[in-house]
Amino acid sequence: MAEVSVVDAPPAAVRNSHYLSNRAPLLPSPFAKLPIGAIKPEGWLLKQLELQAAGLSGRLDEISVYCKKEGNAWLSKDGQTGYWEEVPYWLKGFGDLGYVLNDPRIQKETQEWIEAVLASQRADGWFGPLTNLTSPNNKTSMEGENVLGRPDLWPNALMMSVLRSNYERTRDPRVLQCMLRYCDWLIALPEKDYLIHWVDKRRGVELLKNILWVYNVTGEERLLDLARKNHRRTNDWTSGISRYHNVDFAECFYEPGLFYTLSHNPDDLAAVERNRALVYDEYGQVPGGMFGGDEKMRPGFTGPRQAVETCGMVEMMHSCALLLTQVEGQVRWADRSEDVAFNSYPAALTAKMDAVRYLIAPNMPVADRISKRPDIDNASPMYNFNPHSHRCCQHNHAHGWPYFAEYLWLATPDNGLCAMFYSASGVKARVADGREVSIRQETRYPFSGAIRLELTTGGTVAFPLYLRVPGWCAAPVVKVNGTAVPVTSAAGRYIRIARDWKDGDVVDLDLPMQIEVQTWKKNKDSVSVTRGPLTYSLRIGERIVESDGRDTIRQSKNYSPTADFAAWPAYELFPATPWNYGLMPEQGFELVEKPWPENNMPWTQEGAPIMLKAKARLIPGWQLQENNMPGEVQQSPVRSREPVETVELLPMGACRLRISAFPTIGTGPKARVWAGTSPALETADKTKEGWQVIVSHQSEKESFKALFDGQLPRSSRDDSIPRLTFGPHQGTEEFISVEFGQERTVKGIEIYWYDDAVSHGGYRVPAAAELYYFRDDEWIPAKPAANVPVAKDRMNRLEIAPVSTTAIEMKIKLQENHSAGVLEIVIL
Repeated sequence: MAEVSVVDAPPAAVRNSHYLSNRAPLLPSPFAKLPIGAIKPEGWLLKQLELQAAGLSGRLDEISVYCKKEGNAWLSKDGQTGYWEEVPYWLKGFGDLGYVLNDPRIQKETQEWIEAVLASQRADGWFGPLTNLTSPNNKTSMEGENVLGRPDLWPNALMMSVLRSNYERTRDPRVLQCMLRYCDWLIALPEKDYLIHWVDKRRGVELLKNILWVYNVTGEERLLDLARKNHRRTNDWTSGISRYHNVDFAECFYEPGLFYTLSHNPDDLAAVERNRALVYDEYGQVPGGMFGGDEKMRPGFTGPRQAVETCGMVEMMHSCALLLTQVEGQVRWADRSEDVAFNSYPAALTAKMDAVRYLIAPNMPVADRISKRPDIDNASPMYNFNPHSHRCCQHNHAHGWPYFAEYLWLATPDNGLCAMFYSASGVKARVADGREVSIRQETRYPFSGAIRLELTTGGTVAFPLYLRVPGWCAAPVVKVNGTAVPVTSAAGRYIRIARDWKDGDVVDLDLPMQIEVQTWKKNKDSVSVTRGPLTYSLRIGERIVESDGRDTIRQSKNYSPTADFAAWPAYELFPATPWNYGLMPEQGFELVEKPWPENNMPWTQEGAPIMLKAKARLIPGWQLQENNMPGEVQQSPVRSREPVETVELLPMGACRLRISAFPTIGTGPKARVWAGTSPALETADKTKEGWQVIVSHQSEKESFKALFDGQLPRSSRDDSIPRLTFGPHQGTEEFISVEFGQERTVKGIEIYWYDDAVSHGGYRVPAAAELYYFRDDEWIPAKPAANVPVAKDRMNRLEIAPVSTTAIEMKIKLQENHSAGVLEIVIL
């Protein structure tokens, strides 16, 4: 008989018996990470990892000047190159990629670097390049303090993470001993010299998480004092944001939460959510799980065209996972990690994962080499895909998918297992009193909410199985061996099933996905469309331009001159179809399911198995700027007279060009005109009565202000007074709207049409015109008749049944091969 409950987190008072978790006095870990290799990814995630191994990060040593082995300071005491962050950044992902895939080539190459690190350790405990110990090339920190001759701890902090993964995989005692001896070197380091450089001081959490890990493995209590020292010397993330640099924030905002496990001070834990709120409430009002950070966050640069580094994405994914496993255990951290992993990260690389870009934004219809500064706080090419450039992201993106794969399954304090991040996979782990069980997960999540777990237990074994219910899922459905399990109030919580499990038991979990529209109030009421964990973006046709990666790199030292540039080209992407649409979400959406891609690559436009069809109109005024940045989104709803079209929306992660935060299309006084300078723009201004006049088009050097200037023409071809014409439009449908700003009674309209049949012949009175008034959010034809007379050389009068309204509009159909114009209007 199963015991089923819904819980906020596993029990916090006990410690897993089989896997590493926090020792006292650290607060108990909500979950325990399984050793690398216990989880075997399958499906699309396995394909991403295989593409990564065959692509940029799997072969980065072929093209990165920093990863070249010849003369590399990480491999030789006499080496002079590659001594800083790039090698350990890369190895964090490269090594874990080899462990997760059990790839002999990658594991062998990783071990070469590990052996060199171990061999470099001095008697006092320092390891790695001597250059980092004395900092001869870095005289001052960003804070202005002299650091010449003082140790730069940042590269070694990263290499500690590389060593940690290696120990997880190999259990090599030399690796653990190396880490412990280095911690002793850190203990002996005077506090004034500890975390003194500008990067390591801000990012001290990279050391803190590894110091606490070594403590949990060894139980050496002196490491707790080192952790306190590390926290003291790290920039203060407890009382606010240390620095609004996007990667600094993504990697370090959780530092007080991690330290909370040692301090037990609830103020430290509260700082984490407060830090996140400070950034996301201002810069994160966009879809995709990230925020407008480009190089650093800047007041006023908060819209969906602001970008974030690929580095920032993978660091945010991992920070949320660490909060989940080591600090809180709350489902929201898994949801937040998934939001980035599924919606932002896949499009940061090419589909083959053979080139990366530095920056990516929710709205970016062009990915080219043109600098976007000052709209983006980065000069030089940052949007194009270039395997030879984007220095930090070129190396650091490598841990994105491997780390994600390592957290699919977690051990729980009560010796159970939790299916945390749903993805096709297999797991083998010890539960209960040490019995080993296997579970195979079949699913196409996040494209589908159907998940099946098949257990192999080797007999009967009692343990709890936890199923994460994402916060967006209101009504999960669970069946055990075909029998429904009742659950309530499970959104954003865990379903805990404790029973005697047997070989062949099957758990089916269905997470129903609803199409929802989210309004971003702080970004001009733009909207995004979600279904389950996926956000959807406009499908934009891609025109791909391949180029030599060298021609977009500013500094020759940042790429290897011996690289095969023909084998590793750079790419620019330009839109081949319109991108400047406003959505009409009130028209609803059509869900289209397509066959699963045979190549297991759903993160492409061709392979995406889910598509939404939506109604939309083009917004002609929304154009690219000179630097190919899209114009800022403007206040919704937006007025557009373009025809209604059906557009296709694809998962955001499958769109390397994308519009993800849409203006909405509206009508009437609530709908605004898109401000701009294109001659095809609608135009708006105030008359002397305070009315707002909106026209579909006006000829250059003419003005809608002529409509209410009180100057009556002598004839329809009177050129002595101002007029408004629709030229050069011919045969089109145009409009003139008048918004009063308040209710008023309208009894009709008088209009004098322009017609130059004698002098020029390009303008004729319209083929037809109709009068409408605005009521209850819609345009209603005037009664008893809406047809406005279209005679020339006189004032055309239409009297209607009196109506109280805030706006009127004339819809005007031009004659074929002719334009039209207006000399004067009188509202009755």
